Amino acid sequence: MKNDGTPQEPGAPGGAVPAQATVEGRTRHTVARLLLEEGPMTAVVVADRLGISPTAVRRHLDALLADGEAETRDAPRRGPRGRGRPAKLFLLTEAGRARFGHAYDDLAVSAIRFLAEHAGEDAVRAFAERRVASLVEPHQDAVTEPGEPARRAEALAAALTREGYAASTRQVGSGEQLCQHHCPVAHVAAEFPQLCEAETEAFARLLGTHVQRLATIARGDSVCTTHVPAESPAGQRARTPDGGSA
Repeated sequence: MKNDGTPQEPGAPGGAVPAQATVEGRTRHTVARLLLEEGPMTAVVVADRLGISPTAVRRHLDALLADGEAETRDAPRRGPRGRGRPAKLFLLTEAGRARFGHAYDDLAVSAIRFLAEHAGEDAVRAFAERRVASLVEPHQDAVTEPGEPARRAEALAAALTREGYAASTRQVGSGEQLCQHHCPVAHVAAEFPQLCEAETEAFARLLGTHVQRLATIARGDSVCTTHVPAESPAGQRARTPDGGSA
């Protein structure tokens, strides 16, 4: 027992956290961050990416599952259906993403509710547009410099990652998918979808093409996914967040 009456960690002189526990905690956080930044993956892939043993990875994944910070789903099968159960993909839950920060969510929701009640929905919309403009404007030149939407999508993903959205792109048959594996304002956007709508419109202006939002973390999906067509519509130019031409 410490002098202040709180219990002391067994086997830890002075109540210090054992070094092994600290290492375990850091490794578990690294495993969780990989799932955050790159989306669902199998335990084998996690082990390979981090260079640690599959046994250690499964221990950390089991702990995340037990704490409600991760969940599993069946991996899609490729090729002929074989025997045995399909591999399991691990992905973070909302609780798991929360370990990377949802600072001041309650305060933000209360403030926007107040804005909606006293100034109306137009004010909420204007706030959402102002917020996303402040997010993307510092990166406008870097995003709009490449000519084609696919390369702009890659530049936008890099910019969003710097802003805490853990974004990436992947090629699909008809273009690129912009994936945001983390959303710092997901809890707020769940009640005020204007945040997502303004973000999607800003992406379209920066990329110079119509984009389609396929999924959002705010609606309960594991990742925010935006489809970016391979080529811009004829005659369409990228627009800056304030409506000017890039």
